Amino acid sequence: MGLADQVGSRLKELRTGRGLSLSELARRSAIGKGTLSELETGRRNPTLETLYALTRALDVPLSSVLSVDEPVTVSGEAVDAFLTEKFENAEAVTEVFRIRIRAGAFQESAAHAPGTEERVVVLTGTARVGPAGSPRLVRPGEQAHWVADVPHVYGAPSEDVEAVLFVRYPVAGPGVS
Repeated sequence: MGLADQVGSRLKELRTGRGLSLSELARRSAIGKGTLSELETGRRNPTLETLYALTRALDVPLSSVLSVDEPVTVSGEAVDAFLTEKFENAEAVTEVFRIRIRAGAFQESAAHAPGTEERVVVLTGTARVGPAGSPRLVRPGEQAHWVADVPHVYGAPSEDVEAVLFVRYPVAGPGVS
C-alpha cells in the first residue's frame, strides 16, 4: 500500500469517526475541501505539512495516519520523514522518525498540540532546528530539544542532514488514536 492509499483511508476513518464533514475538517485544518477529498480517496500524496495540519485539526498524533508496519516516506518543504517506531502509554504517544533535512532547505512547522515536545539527534551534517524565534545549530552527535506547541523550524544550511526525530504528544484524553 502506498502513501496516498494508507493515509487516505485512515484520514477518512478518523474524520467520520469524529462526526466531521469534509467541509468542517477543511475549515479546521485550512486545507481545501477538494484537496482533502483527493487525499481521502487516495488520488493525492500528502505533504508533511498537510498531514500535520490535518492531524492537528483531528487532535491526533501524526502516526495515527501512518503505519510502522508499512513504512512510507513523507516529504515536506525541507524534511523527508520515515516513521520507524511508535510507543504509547497512559502518559504519551512518542513517535520516532528517521529524517533527512535537504541541503539549503528551510521549513517552518506549525505548532502541535499543547505540551508536545520534539528532540532531534543529528547523525550527519549540521541542522538549524528549534522554536522559530530561537533555533540553534546542532552538529553530528549533538541533540536539541524544544516544546513544539509553538511554530518551529528545520533547516540544513550547507549539506544534507541525517537525524533521528522524537515527537512526544501528551495524552489529553479520548482524542488520541
